[in-house]
Amino acid sequence: MHDRDSRSDMSDWFALMRSGHFEQAWALSDRDLPARRFIDRRTVPRHLQNVWDGSPIENRRVLVRCYHGLGDTVQFARYLPRLRHAAREVIVWTPPALIPLFERSIAGVRFIPLHDGAPDVRCDVDVEIMELAHVFRTTMDTIPADVPYLHATPTSSTDERLRVGLVWRAGGWDVTRSIAFDLVEPFLRRHPQITFVPLQASLTAEERRAFSACVAVPTVERLAEEIAACDLIISVDTLAAHLAGALAVPTWTLLKSSADWRWMTGRGDSPWYPSMRLFRQPRAGAWSDVLAEVGSNLQPGVRLLRSPLEQ
Repeated sequence: MHDRDSRSDMSDWFALMRSGHFEQAWALSDRDLPARRFIDRRTVPRHLQNVWDGSPIENRRVLVRCYHGLGDTVQFARYLPRLRHAAREVIVWTPPALIPLFERSIAGVRFIPLHDGAPDVRCDVDVEIMELAHVFRTTMDTIPADVPYLHATPTSSTDERLRVGLVWRAGGWDVTRSIAFDLVEPFLRRHPQITFVPLQASLTAEERRAFSACVAVPTVERLAEEIAACDLIISVDTLAAHLAGALAVPTWTLLKSSADWRWMTGRGDSPWYPSMRLFRQPRAGAWSDVLAEVGSNLQPGVRLLRSPLEQ
């Protein structure tokens, strides 16, 4: 396929996924499956690699490669129990930071640390974890959305006020997902009745002074425990939002105007995470508007989505 045709197909694929037309998106993906057997993976960055070539998974030894980010891996880990029931054996080559949490939460699957070399296991079928939605021909009606599918023991807290975990800074590879702290600090001051807990991996001295409660989150497992201790998580599009959704903690996810395909378009909820609400920029860079909308919803007695039954 010519590069121009390939780019056009990808644009069409993303448009179909954003609009919820998953079946048509898989039809586009199916056209590429035969050619994947001949791709030299050394010429393609990992996070852009399509691995699965359409081979059946039933009663076979399947290697799941986790080539995308931590949040992507958490989101699509929901498919591993289903894969385990279909395959003879499932081995997940995953970022080491996620292994303790995954081993606690997902039974019957072997997790091995992802590294820069080749996987030192044999398998019958390769698949990248985000391709599992394609493998199972997911539709809007069949997204595995039973939560929680990850589990963490909450840290202890004696705070009787609403406890809200806050994440305003995403990964450095897409700075447009992050909110400048000079917008966050006034937001904190407008809600003195709430205990805000910063759930960033590191804080500047200025950021630390703005919070009455600070916690350490040196590992993904500890981050999950702190999330589980909160009444609500308010997060930009990053790992914490996915973790909170997977743990079934009420979550408000703050999205830039050109949000990733998984958040779809024109929705204030997520079919992937029943306990999540979405707050979107009305235009590029308009984080002040997003924080104002969040603030108007963050009032005493706010109703939080704690289970699918409450939607």
